Amino acid sequence: MKQEEMEAGLYRIVNIEQMHRLEQEADQSGLSFAQMMQNAGRGVGEFIYHRWKEGDFHSTLGLVGPGNNGGDTLVALTYLQEKGWVTRAYLLKDRDAQDELMQTYLQAGGTLCYHSQDEHFKQLDAAIQQADILLDGILGTGIQLPLRGVVKQVLSHLKERDKLPFIVAVDCPSGVDCESGEVDDAVLHADWTICIAAMKQGLLRFPAFEYVGAIGIVDIALPDDLGSWEGIAEYCVEQTAVRSILPKRPMQAHKGTFGTAVLFAGSKNYPGAAYLAAQAAYRIGTGLVQIATIPSVQYMLAGALPEATWALLDEKQDGFAWNASKDLENILLRATSLLIGPGWGSGRDTLAFYQDLLYVLKDVDRWKYHGVVLDADGLNLLCEIPDFEHVLPVNAILTPHPGEMARLTGKPIHEIQSDRISVVRKAAMDWKCVVVLKGALTVIAEPEGQVAEIPIATAALATAGSGDVLAGMLCGLLAQGMNPFDAACGAAWMHARAGVIAEKCMGHAACVLAGDVLRAIPDVMNELK
Repeated sequence: MKQEEMEAGLYRIVNIEQMHRLEQEADQSGLSFAQMMQNAGRGVGEFIYHRWKEGDFHSTLGLVGPGNNGGDTLVALTYLQEKGWVTRAYLLKDRDAQDELMQTYLQAGGTLCYHSQDEHFKQLDAAIQQADILLDGILGTGIQLPLRGVVKQVLSHLKERDKLPFIVAVDCPSGVDCESGEVDDAVLHADWTICIAAMKQGLLRFPAFEYVGAIGIVDIALPDDLGSWEGIAEYCVEQTAVRSILPKRPMQAHKGTFGTAVLFAGSKNYPGAAYLAAQAAYRIGTGLVQIATIPSVQYMLAGALPEATWALLDEKQDGFAWNASKDLENILLRATSLLIGPGWGSGRDTLAFYQDLLYVLKDVDRWKYHGVVLDADGLNLLCEIPDFEHVLPVNAILTPHPGEMARLTGKPIHEIQSDRISVVRKAAMDWKCVVVLKGALTVIAEPEGQVAEIPIATAALATAGSGDVLAGMLCGLLAQGMNPFDAACGAAWMHARAGVIAEKCMGHAACVLAGDVLRAIPDVMNELK
């Protein structure tokens, strides 16, 4: 992992083969496997120490496996022991008495327990009762499921306990397949997973993601110039990255500083989409939000949206009139970003208006917008246009959920969901635009092939109108001058985080409405200050 990426909160996502190539090339370039293990273990120890040194978590039990993961764990325990913590290492397999890692740990004052000498898990149970933190270092990336033997016995025994200490997994929870995301039924739910050097792709797949808890990364000093870094273009977006890309708010600013978002949204049957998107755009910092819609929507919403301005377009019974495009020029001249589609419906006149709008937007020299978000019916109607990729505006961002993605690509939903990253990357490259595939662990791809994944999932966002909130947030960030890919990453992360906060506020994911997600945006912004 490159240091600047670590500091920026952009964590590379790798598969097992890529990780092995990185380690092998690093070893050949002079960073030995032994030194990588020292760096990894010390990094884990530092991670734990600096997060919990002020609290009461000063007793740690490490479950030590026979491989590299166990070695990392012994180094981490040694670091904590030297910091004055009480530590114990529970070895699932006996090590050679002269094992250097074990000897160093003992010299630091650590205590060893051996599974081979632990009849009926008496030593393990006693150690568990005294531990504040349980360090899961049994297995790493090189596993085969299902688990068997001693590992299965130990994990199954622990899983039967009513209460366990705070669990920190080293690189991955033992029993998780870091390639596929499959899990063994004995795997322990980690509170934290500290990945070594890079995020393993299987951790961001289900069901594995349900077991990893919060995620951290430790740097093991892999050189930045390794050739194996080339071609690894998948990133996990964390809070630090979002904080670093958000627009600044200078004290001398005026509303023009933060742009104008124009929202083509709403219809007689779906006025709420315009409301939610407009509120979201404002809450994320847009200077001015203008809603380009039909008079009946303004009539329903004007009192609820006093901050918004309105651009009224000709109306027909099922939405926009086919000739509503005659008034577009004055509207588009003001826009620094556009949102098209929420709450439109699928009427034929609306489709005709949409085609006119897309045609006008192709004249890029006339407009100053930073991006155009196509969402909801803006995607459904796009499917009605043959070879739609040729009419997409410059700097378009498409925000489909899996069902919409299925219609856009012609692929069945199960195929999309089984390989979300590959599907989204191909779509972005084929359509030459940013694509945001919504859902648990939202995936964002840009035309050059770079992919970002949001490591947040909550059922709280599975509610009507949630997508309108995301679309408004994205349009708002674009209005303030962010580029499409950064804006998509920032909006998707903040939207997911708002869902988590809304769930906590309401007490249950099932109780969350889109308006609750909207009201959580200020809390997210406050966290990012």
